[in-house]
Amino acid sequence: MTERIAAIAVFLLMLGGLTGLAFGLANNFLLDFVFFYPLFMSALWMAGGIYFWLHWERHWPSHETQPDLPEDTLISIIIPCFNEEKQAEETILAALGQAWPNIEVIAVNDGSSDRTGEILDQLAVTHDKLRVIHLAENQGKALALRTGALAARSEYLVCIDGDAVLAPNAAAYLVKPMVDQPRVGAVTGNPRIRNRSSLLGHVQVGEFSSIIGLIKRTQRVYGRIFTVSGVVAGFRRHALDRVGFWSLDMITEDIDISWKLQRDHWTIFYEPRALCWILMPETLRGLWKQRLRWAQGGAEVFMKFLPSILRWRHRRLWPLAAEYFLSSSWAFTFALTVILWIIGQFYTLAPGIHVYRLVPPAFTGMILAATCIIQFIVSILIERRYEQHLGRSVLWVVWYPFIYWMLNLFTTLVSYPKVIVTRRRGRARWTSPDRGVHQ
Repeated sequence: MTERIAAIAVFLLMLGGLTGLAFGLANNFLLDFVFFYPLFMSALWMAGGIYFWLHWERHWPSHETQPDLPEDTLISIIIPCFNEEKQAEETILAALGQAWPNIEVIAVNDGSSDRTGEILDQLAVTHDKLRVIHLAENQGKALALRTGALAARSEYLVCIDGDAVLAPNAAAYLVKPMVDQPRVGAVTGNPRIRNRSSLLGHVQVGEFSSIIGLIKRTQRVYGRIFTVSGVVAGFRRHALDRVGFWSLDMITEDIDISWKLQRDHWTIFYEPRALCWILMPETLRGLWKQRLRWAQGGAEVFMKFLPSILRWRHRRLWPLAAEYFLSSSWAFTFALTVILWIIGQFYTLAPGIHVYRLVPPAFTGMILAATCIIQFIVSILIERRYEQHLGRSVLWVVWYPFIYWMLNLFTTLVSYPKVIVTRRRGRARWTSPDRGVHQ
């Protein structure tokens, strides 16, 4: 009940505040916020990414160099699998092929209805480091991860999706910050797109370089990360135990566990050398479903933790909360601006709320376009050590910042009211997502 009241209060605050701005200020203020907020965030992400690179990243050895770990460090790699018959073998073999020798791989078959369980059992016969756990029916990714964590023999857990392919040194790089610093509770890796057989596949390359990579670096600079990557992340089991492991009722368990750990004063690191190759949707329907789930998960977590993080002892989470609040407000501001413009085409509104145009001035459009190009160039200079041929996608990638903000706009407008009106009850289970065009 407290979460529902908080959700409604924040939603009304957004709408009330934006309505007040619309009626109390000139419409230029609304338009300035709509057009210049993405510009400001792009500049912030570029500045954060450059600082991260100058201060830390440029001094690091290559991701192809194995990090130094104590010889007795055991790494448990947990792979929840649901209907992964096409990808399971490649994922398992990449996990078993880690350069760090002291590992165990735990594959959790979460009630798959295809040949996933059979494939996993066949691999376990020939690989001593692989253990397979079968769940009788689909229980959801969070429970599969929890099952694997409880069965693991190590304090250090590396969790990947059933279709992800780890680079040879990825697991060791995810674990090293936790070995070196006892207050690090989790480390998020660096997912890279492996399927590029369509326009959407090429365009998403830009998301994981010019958007997500810069965001993760920037958030790490100011000390908190909104979410670990659900497809590749490392965890300290003691930290997970303190916060009750992954929540079973959240649609995005990765965002939820990130906030739970940081609310318990654990630190999350970003490790770009922990490379993991992943499959992404290459159809509009698949991309929409994925991004809507991400947006809904973010809204659920924000509402769940908002009452507690407003306390002074959680002040270090305030920048994350403010960033999320402003991004959500931007979406509603954009929608309000469009509504006022449409009404203004049929009725005469007061000067303070009449929106005369939706298209920004020419110079504003040029600034936004130039910012997209500069952002991509910055990301190329930073990310080229991990993926040398990013420049080949330049014709597609430079447009991704625009697509990113449009996706953010529509998924926020749909997901936020959905979270408020329909409260999730029971366990969150998963279905097989769109994993691109198979050739």
